[in-house]
Amino acid sequence: MLKIAKNNQGDALCMELAGRLDTTTAPELEKELKTSLDGVSNLTIDMGALAYISSAGLRVLLSAQKRMNRQGEMKLVHVNETIMEIFEVTGFSDILTIE
Repeated sequence: MLKIAKNNQGDALCMELAGRLDTTTAPELEKELKTSLDGVSNLTIDMGALAYISSAGLRVLLSAQKRMNRQGEMKLVHVNETIMEIFEVTGFSDILTIE
């Protein structure tokens, strides 16, 4: 299960993810991002409560990053050790901005 909380402030959007970002929940996040990114130049994804991410979740993050490269910037915050390890193993830590 994935919970998505959004906080929109002008052209800045913060999305908090909680739970699991996997094959089942990735389409939900993808849809949410598609409808939310118009006019956003600063996207922050808070992963403090994210317990798990699968390759499907990584794909969604990658496509969000590609879109934000065209219209602004994207950063991930509060990434836990488990997820950071996945980012490092997959090389995503080189592609994504992680604070």
